[in-house]
Amino acid sequence: MALMFLNGGGMRGGPLHHQLQGAPLVRIAYSAPKYRYYSVGDRFPAMREVATDGHAVLGEVYDLPLATLRDHLLPAEPPELELGVIELDDGTACLATVLRTEFSGTGDLMDISEIGDWRTYLAGL
Repeated sequence: MALMFLNGGGMRGGPLHHQLQGAPLVRIAYSAPKYRYYSVGDRFPAMREVATDGHAVLGEVYDLPLATLRDHLLPAEPPELELGVIELDDGTACLATVLRTEFSGTGDLMDISEIGDWRTYLAGL
């Protein structure tokens, strides 16, 4: 089992939520304010840790079996994302998908860090 922070389609009501295979929601949480948050072509969000001018990102933390992560959730993630470890606002370390370095300069990224919430961003489209 591992704590997994989800901030996009894997959250409740999202198109990837079924990939969690019934894993329990532990809590709603914010990341530490050390990330930039992007919309990738309005298809999914992506986080990237930064040294300065970071923001908190809203998400959901799940207690996820590693086999579910391996067999269901990660195969459903887009190639722009990879598994990483982030910090929550209370200092807890947590797995999350983060933006791959090689995609950090692409034109498909829109910075939505000031919003910090994928659902709120989508509601404004």
